[in-house]
Amino acid sequence: MTVWNLVAATAISCLLATSAAAQEALVTYKSLSPEVALDLARATLADCRKRGFQVTVAVVDRFGVTQVLLRDRFAGAHTVSTASGKAWTAVSFRTSTAELVANSQPGTMQSGIRDLPGAVIIGGGLTVEAAGSLVGAVGVSGAPGGDADEACAKAGIDAIRDKLDF
Repeated sequence: MTVWNLVAATAISCLLATSAAAQEALVTYKSLSPEVALDLARATLADCRKRGFQVTVAVVDRFGVTQVLLRDRFAGAHTVSTASGKAWTAVSFRTSTAELVANSQPGTMQSGIRDLPGAVIIGGGLTVEAAGSLVGAVGVSGAPGGDADEACAKAGIDAIRDKLDF
């Protein structure tokens, strides 16, 4: 009888080990739906318009891939790549681009991030989180200064906050 108990225990151990290994092999994550990403971009653009700014808004997923890009009629041509770059930078570094500006001044240990390919270290990029998970970022370009870009981005996130509680 003890041999059968040993065989059963060994079989159960193997099954549990296989199950644990399978769980470690897969990753699950939360991401913005295209509809919520579009709502975020629209709310951000609407806030900038209300302030009198012609901007471009970019929303990226948690990996930095663009989901939505909205350019207002008179936003400069440079604002498209700048907004996208700000959103990518925010999600890549998992912090606001304004914080990166403050923490990467010349002469500091992190000043080198300003030279990384694709990094746009100008205020106006914010991460988007839901239930403690990074789900994307929004970048704004075209307002008179990074602080104004960031204010619009924050208003856009606040406008969809109820949709992020999933």
